[in-house]
Amino acid sequence: MENSNETYGKNPCKRSNIKTGLHVEIVQKQDQRSGELTEGWVKRILTNAQNHPHGIKVMLETGEVGRVKNILEDD
Repeated sequence: MENSNETYGKNPCKRSNIKTGLHVEIVQKQDQRSGELTEGWVKRILTNAQNHPHGIKVMLETGEVGRVKNILEDD
C-alpha cells in the first residue's frame, strides 16, 4: 500500500501539517490494536502540542476521534 504521506510530504505527527477540512485517515482508540483506519475530514484539532509521536489527535466531521495516521490530500 502506498504511503500517501510520502506523496504529499506531510508528517501526521506535526500539528502544523493538520488543518480543519483536511481529508485524513485516523486510528480510533478502540482500533489501535487492529490498526483499522477511519477516513474523514478534520473538524477540530484536539492535540495542543506541536508534535506527538503517535499522530495528532483530531475530531472528524462525523464526531469520531482519533490520531491522524495518513494525510490523504492537501486542502
